[in-house]
Amino acid sequence: MVRSGKRNKQREVPLNATVRESLTVYLDTLPADVEYMFLSEKTGKRLTERALRHLIKKYMRLAGLEGFSAHDLRHRFGYVMPEKTPLHRLAQIMGHDSLDTTMIYIQATREDLQAEVEKIA
Repeated sequence: MVRSGKRNKQREVPLNATVRESLTVYLDTLPADVEYMFLSEKTGKRLTERALRHLIKKYMRLAGLEGFSAHDLRHRFGYVMPEKTPLHRLAQIMGHDSLDTTMIYIQATREDLQAEVEKIA
């Protein structure tokens, strides 16, 4: 569950089997009395938002995704998922109160639109 997302909303975020398995392995490495999921190696306390952004940026660079942000990944998720997921469910997964917000993520690119009209050629 996300405890304090945008506008301090609380919500549950469904995770697929791969992520659940990875988190289980990771959580097994943490001491039982830890209150936070992501700890600083230096202080042993929770990572700050700034530190998390730094780590995400580091691993995106290592994955060859330089020039992107974590939010860009969210946009990509919101763009790709409608191919397999009904819009009202995608809105719930992404934590949107309105389908209008979800629609922002699924705007077609020029290439998408061109591919669609080519289907009728």
